Amino acid sequence: MIRNIIVFSDTHIGCRLALCHPDGASVDGGGHYKPSAIQLEIWKVWREFWDEWVPRACNGEPFIVVNNGDTVDGVHHHSTTQWSHNVHDQRLHAELLLEPIVKACKGRYYHIRGTEAHVGQSGEYEEAIAKSLGAVKDSQGRYARWELMKKLGKYNAHFTHHIGVTSSSAHESSAVNAEISAFFTNAGRIGTRPPDVVVRSHRHRCIEVRLPSEGGYKSVFTTAAWQAKTPYVYRIPAGRTGSSQIGGSLIRLGDEELHTRHFVKDIISIEEE
Repeated sequence: MIRNIIVFSDTHIGCRLALCHPDGASVDGGGHYKPSAIQLEIWKVWREFWDEWVPRACNGEPFIVVNNGDTVDGVHHHSTTQWSHNVHDQRLHAELLLEPIVKACKGRYYHIRGTEAHVGQSGEYEEAIAKSLGAVKDSQGRYARWELMKKLGKYNAHFTHHIGVTSSSAHESSAVNAEISAFFTNAGRIGTRPPDVVVRSHRHRCIEVRLPSEGGYKSVFTTAAWQAKTPYVYRIPAGRTGSSQIGGSLIRLGDEELHTRHFVKDIISIEEE
């Protein structure tokens, strides 16, 4: 029985401030993009996460991987931070970076669709990448899905990309707590069991709320990202005063409940003179 789920999100491949291979990326027409200094730092964290933290956190045991959305950056909001506005270039580089991850988890790879502005109105860029990678298909034959309820032992973990955001660090946990509270309300109304762990992404910051419950804890957390500050972030108080959170998370089946751990590195982009 598999006891571990590794979840990561928001790689935003194609952005000049996000994950990129140190050898760079090929672009349509024969050109070649070379990564920036901050992208090389993100790459170091990416390798530390997969090469050191994941094996240690999983005790060397097999694991499932959930990519929780926004794999590529796409062409969005009139932005100019992409190294290519050809989404095909972004997709090819995403597949190059994620193929070793699919191999490491021996094909136990699930792909969640992210934000329409980044991955297409139907999540079609996610679907194309997930199909190329051989992601586990859902009951309708889709390689990338909007949500996933994944069983781990007798427990359930629910994954989808979106969650509310806030511009205030003081209220960072509000939407996170509201997310699991909505599950409790719905479960009471229709007589179902809420998930034991709820996982969301989108906001690029990791935070967890744990609530004591019958048989252990219920947890909800948001994942860190693999993208440094973009121009948009400087318009948000919590963004312009904070650092970029880079990393991923673990859900592990214990003897009596599910446990969570988070790998988060802060990349500081403030320049001192």
